[in-house]
Amino acid sequence: MHDYDKLYIGGQWCAPRGQDVIEVSSPFDLKPVGRVPEAVRDDVDAAVAVARGAFETGSWSRLPASERIAVLERLLDLLTPRTDELADLQTSEMGAPTTFSRAVYGPGPAGVLASTIAIAKSTDWEEIRPGTTGLDIIVRREPVGVVAAIIPWNSPLFTLVGKVAPALAAGCSVIIKPSPETPLDANVFAELATEAGVPAGVISVIPGGRDIGAYLVNHPGVDKVSFTGSTAAGREIASNCGRNLKRFSLELGGKSAAILLDDVDIDIVTAGLKFASLANSGQACIAQTRILAPRSRYDDIVEALGAMMAGLAVGDPFDPSTDVGPMVAKHQQDKVNSYIELGLAEGAQLVTGGLDPFPDLPTGWFVRPTLFSGVNNSMRIAREEIFGPVLVAIPYDSEEDAIRIANDSEYGLAGSVWTSDRERGIEVGRHVRTGTFGVNQYLLDFNAPFGGFKASGVGREMGAEGLSEYIEYKSITPPPAG
Repeated sequence: MHDYDKLYIGGQWCAPRGQDVIEVSSPFDLKPVGRVPEAVRDDVDAAVAVARGAFETGSWSRLPASERIAVLERLLDLLTPRTDELADLQTSEMGAPTTFSRAVYGPGPAGVLASTIAIAKSTDWEEIRPGTTGLDIIVRREPVGVVAAIIPWNSPLFTLVGKVAPALAAGCSVIIKPSPETPLDANVFAELATEAGVPAGVISVIPGGRDIGAYLVNHPGVDKVSFTGSTAAGREIASNCGRNLKRFSLELGGKSAAILLDDVDIDIVTAGLKFASLANSGQACIAQTRILAPRSRYDDIVEALGAMMAGLAVGDPFDPSTDVGPMVAKHQQDKVNSYIELGLAEGAQLVTGGLDPFPDLPTGWFVRPTLFSGVNNSMRIAREEIFGPVLVAIPYDSEEDAIRIANDSEYGLAGSVWTSDRERGIEVGRHVRTGTFGVNQYLLDFNAPFGGFKASGVGREMGAEGLSEYIEYKSITPPPAG
């Protein structure tokens, strides 16, 4: 059990101003996992005040970058040995299969932190440029200020480090607002950061729901908002930040396409889509849930995908044989099942899965891995993000038609192409309007920018581009020397 009766504000455990508690239960067996106080507005005010104070006094923001990097290196040394423990915490909190947590989101946070450290070391924090007037210009990279980092429930620690590591490297103070479904990881990380040497005031954790998130976003003491979550919430955050001329970056939803070309090896693609489309039980913004198959091979591909999905093991997320765990909560189970009902109502054909309950799983928020065929791209199940183990197979007539369908979406976060011809795959990738794309696989590289086109977001995380999201640029023009 991870039980907390205080809030982590500015590097210290503080009594909460409110009385409510967030109870965290396993989505598999509904047993308690932990609890944290639910923050109220006074707690947000306190966190912003200490973050603002730390930033203005320069205990972190004005340190040489080399000293901040040294603290992050100590944090990496503390974080790395706890990889499996933190992966298991994600499995407990949100039901991610343990094979996924330990292979991907367990080592992922340390990998992102290590990449951020390397990028920060190679960054020229102050440079001299020749000016057009004949004077040299000093160009400085300075921290943006106090950052509100709003974290989703589906990959909490991984997403947290992707925001907090570059913010700290840049010299910002950070207020972390974890999701109420998964608030525990953030406290562990904040404690490790303080142990590594991050000064008082620089990191706070404010667990709460949407009302607290909205209050934090609109707080006048916050300079920048970094949000990962739904497109609907992202639009509201962008509107509020724009009104207040506040910096923001958004990593939002997706409805990504996996394009299977006519020369594809069906066995390879079904194995690859088990991860690219269904990782984390389909609760991933990058999931490729629209399967675009050539009409000439459509039936064979649908049959193979259906067989793969029908054979997935659904159950205890701590069982290494489990492929698909529960949805994070009943509200997510209800949402995914409502889309399965919608697909049937829209006239799509159910290949496997559906709404039948699991008689051998008496508890847990489970959804059957579901594949629809006979889908066209105008159906809601092909256009809206479902965020569960539900795939739709859409036929196409030519390579150009496949690219058109892939781009016919309000989203543009991820995608892939599957082919026996590497160069053909790369060329297809050049024409799909999406932030990340894979050929015969889908992987995130921590040194590369991650983010979306269109309604999938604004800005980038990871890579040098992710660090730049937390930087302001200042030009200083001195008089000639001497």
